[in-house]
Amino acid sequence: MSDELAFAGVVELARRVRAKEVSAREVADAFLSRIDAHDGALGTYLVVDHDGARAQADAVDAAIAGGADPGPLAGVAMAVKDVIVTEGLVTTAASKILAGWVPPYDATAVARLRAAGAVILGKLNCDEFAMGSSNERSAWKPCRNPWDRDRVPGGSSGGSAAAVAAGLAAASLGTDTGGSIRQPAAFCGVVGFKPTYGRVSRWGAIAFASSLDQIGPLARSVGDAARVLEVIAGLDPRDSTSIDQPAPALEAALAAGVAGLKVGLPREYFEGSIDAEVAAAVHAAGAALVAAGAELCEVSLPHTRYALPAYYVIAPAEAASNLARYDGVRFGHRATARELGDMYATTRAEGFGPEVKRRIMIGTYALRAGYYDAYYKKAQQVRALIKRDFDQAFELVDVILAPTTPTPAFAIGEKATPLDMYQTDVFTLACNLAGIPGLAVPVGAATSGLPIGAQLLGRPLDEATVVRAGAVIEAAFGTKRPPAGGAA
Repeated sequence: MSDELAFAGVVELARRVRAKEVSAREVADAFLSRIDAHDGALGTYLVVDHDGARAQADAVDAAIAGGADPGPLAGVAMAVKDVIVTEGLVTTAASKILAGWVPPYDATAVARLRAAGAVILGKLNCDEFAMGSSNERSAWKPCRNPWDRDRVPGGSSGGSAAAVAAGLAAASLGTDTGGSIRQPAAFCGVVGFKPTYGRVSRWGAIAFASSLDQIGPLARSVGDAARVLEVIAGLDPRDSTSIDQPAPALEAALAAGVAGLKVGLPREYFEGSIDAEVAAAVHAAGAALVAAGAELCEVSLPHTRYALPAYYVIAPAEAASNLARYDGVRFGHRATARELGDMYATTRAEGFGPEVKRRIMIGTYALRAGYYDAYYKKAQQVRALIKRDFDQAFELVDVILAPTTPTPAFAIGEKATPLDMYQTDVFTLACNLAGIPGLAVPVGAATSGLPIGAQLLGRPLDEATVVRAGAVIEAAFGTKRPPAGGAA
């Protein structure tokens, strides 16, 4: 029963709980049991809130028993990346500098999950302050890929992807600054949805790069991700970058198909060092769209080659500004050893890890007097060119299909230098620089058995078209579980 519930999915779990086929408490207990049994080998969670999750589940069951509607996520067991704050539950951004900080409020996205009946199981591992592409940069412990524990789950939302893939959460929230939802989704064989910038409130997301960060869901299916995004999207007056638009009606788009849609394949994404199996899988996804009635054509995004250097000026510059506030004094009360466990027996004096320090130093350098015009201003000009490339492409096509990563998941410790690591994000960065939506969907596996993901990129606020194409690809390729559900 535990494994069956763990892989049932968001929409199915909510239906069964509302129909009283299973209680929210049974769902929560099933996931908590799997976490206790299997997460020690995977490292997806930093904090598991056993008592809190059961109390939330009991409240859902009580609402149903009383004839109330608990919401579209009734009893769905979810977890949240550790850079998204949760009231009363320790939040560290996977950094020792925030060890023991317990936020006094929920992020808007988390509050909307709770209001929709979701049960929050705990906080998920990630790269420190979301700075990384492999989850090897967590200050607390590594996170491993459920398909092969010698490989990374991706990052920075590695725990968010691995937990869903392994059946340790029905869905999760991550953040995507330069691909940090889509890249780990591709590595772990799940769906990752990065919305249009401003579609989901960033209030309560610990800032890395404020003009790039966006909260989004990871789930086992396009339909599950669509439901979660519908819940968390919408205007938030507390976030000045929040777009004054209603939440999109994404579930209604799932069955619309792609007949008549024009799908662009960006020439520049298939040049260079892309793995042949990844390229072939993405082309197979294109063939599936054509078979469903779409038209495929080549488009050009000529400034793609400059996305990586532009991102690694803009993002560190914003990080240097955002992280200046962490002086080790001003962040809430220190939780007790009982609340945190031995893993958090540390002091804030240990400070930032090496990757965070590296990016702060790069950003500080780029913003220095005499260097601002040469680096930061020029990077912003390149960003405008990248945005223009997408605008011109979307005059010709409705959606763009591209690889998410150059290769399947790489081995832990394989990327020996920062530059090697940064190159793994080469296909995801432009989406954030342009502020457009991106959906990563599984498109089969390499001969090694590791998942391969494609990404669909859409016009700003046109998540519905992205979902339409994603649903068709998903129907063609299906969804798979890691060996033994990631628990072997």
